[in-house]
Amino acid sequence: MSATFRSLRHRDYRLWATGALVSNTGTWMQRVAQDWLVIQVLTNGSGTAGGITTGLQFGPILLLAPLAGTIADRFPQRRTLMATQAGLLVVGLAMAALVLSGHVRLWHVYVLATLLGCVSAIDGPVRQTFVSQLVPPEDLPNAIGLNSASFNSARLIGPGLAGLLIAWFGTGPVFLVNALTFLAPLATLHLMRPAHPAPRERPAKGTGGMREGLRYVRARPDLVAIFVLVGVVGTFGLNFQLTSALITSVRFGREAAAFGVAGTVLAVGSLLGALVAARRERPRWRLVIGAALAFAVTASAAALMPSYWLYLAVLPLLGLSSLTLLTAANATVQMSTEPRVRGRVMALYMSLMQGGTVVGGPFVGWVGTRFGPEWSVLVGSIPSGLTAVVVAVLVLRRARVRVAYSFRTTPHLRVVPVRSPDGGDERDVAAA
Repeated sequence: MSATFRSLRHRDYRLWATGALVSNTGTWMQRVAQDWLVIQVLTNGSGTAGGITTGLQFGPILLLAPLAGTIADRFPQRRTLMATQAGLLVVGLAMAALVLSGHVRLWHVYVLATLLGCVSAIDGPVRQTFVSQLVPPEDLPNAIGLNSASFNSARLIGPGLAGLLIAWFGTGPVFLVNALTFLAPLATLHLMRPAHPAPRERPAKGTGGMREGLRYVRARPDLVAIFVLVGVVGTFGLNFQLTSALITSVRFGREAAAFGVAGTVLAVGSLLGALVAARRERPRWRLVIGAALAFAVTASAAALMPSYWLYLAVLPLLGLSSLTLLTAANATVQMSTEPRVRGRVMALYMSLMQGGTVVGGPFVGWVGTRFGPEWSVLVGSIPSGLTAVVVAVLVLRRARVRVAYSFRTTPHLRVVPVRSPDGGDERDVAAA
């Protein structure tokens, strides 16, 4: 089996990947339908309303992250996931019923987005760490990369399909399809018998386990740096569904099908980034920082494109850079964290990556409405690039190295220890 797909040789991971692909496709369909419903049906192109909906959906993870992490480390993860998937199914059915009956109002969407966010806040850390029970440790980076590949394969299918269904039938059937897709992970979870459970110490009851997770992160400057970088990018930069809806419909005057196509094109680059990440044995710091800088550049370029077709041309590069950043950061955090606290650490990580949209979503939507759709992207890309530069400088200082470039013969980059008088410890870390 190819090194890219080596985790699929494990039965339980194959089941997991199958269920995830189906439910992720429904999730992407729902995201497109929800943004279109809010921005184009329930309001008159209000980016602010779209931002509020996004914030309500991802905001609960900020409040529930400590509890969610403790649940991930304390309770059986397979059963917990079955409960959260059932909850997501119920919320999806409620949204479908309201839309199909014609009684949906904006406040209904706000309430259901909040409920969806609460269930997802519990589901996320468990989902992220459960994969370590399905594969041996040496295959964990590959499994994380394939998880991202599954998510973005669904992004290739979901937005385009949602756009077509919205154009033909409206948003109601899309929400119904999304609800039914949660039956797939429920079925596959029922069939699983994880073969690689890591021995875990149960966290202290009450707030003791939460405080332990916070202390662990505070004592790890490398984790803090990743959290800061991903927090800034997640808060202001990773609002693709909102910003793409604004740029596609408001700036370029396109309809729902074009919005879905934009999401699919973005996913092409994201899928490529996930598959490349799946081949790596272990992620490195320079990849995290380099991907963050590439994200800042490509996002800015996408925002400034003068036509819809040129905007589409840049989206694969944006998807590649953003997914490379998230996959490398995720794998770095999981691989360097002790199994006993992994759930709590990943809960904090996800609260920064996703929960920041409770502030960033409404703010980005307001900026797009007030100053123009392109600024909804630039307000995220510029801070992301500046943060990546600051983190890079701090990492180099902490490592006590300097960067040396050479353009003679074979161009290459060297990281040289500061205190090496004879250069004997000089290490080539990349070559072009």
